[in-house]
Amino acid sequence: MVVGAFPIAKLLYLGVRQMSKPVANRIKAGARRSEFFKTYVCLPPAQLYHWIEMRTKMRIMGFKGASIKPLNEDAAAELGAELLGEAIIFFIGGGCMVLEYSRQAANSRRKEEELNDTIVSLQTQIAELSLSTETLDAQLREVNRLLHSLPAPSSK
Repeated sequence: MVVGAFPIAKLLYLGVRQMSKPVANRIKAGARRSEFFKTYVCLPPAQLYHWIEMRTKMRIMGFKGASIKPLNEDAAAELGAELLGEAIIFFIGGGCMVLEYSRQAANSRRKEEELNDTIVSLQTQIAELSLSTETLDAQLREVNRLLHSLPAPSSK
């Protein structure tokens, strides 16, 4: 069985994403209840989103000079809470992806270092074997030289 066949990272990502939805929903509910949070966190992004969306739609339809009316407070608070919830889910998912990427990069670096260590070890062994071969070759030449320098046996 192949160890990498089961996509555990994808399963964990999906689990974290599913767990982040209730967290985002609680934050949205809190944003709807808290006046400070609604006024300073939810309303400005919602109004900006509404303005950009409406401006884009108007330009597509050919109305370049039309003024855009802001959303009422309730609609803006609802839209802002939705944007906040989606942003939380997006950031949690993005964080999971960054963590998975860094984990994969660390595994890749570890494997590369192991491969480099193996290559260095093999190169060291080759150098040692080359030195041993040269030593044995020198000894063989010396033995051959000594054998040729001996007087030839006389034949009687």
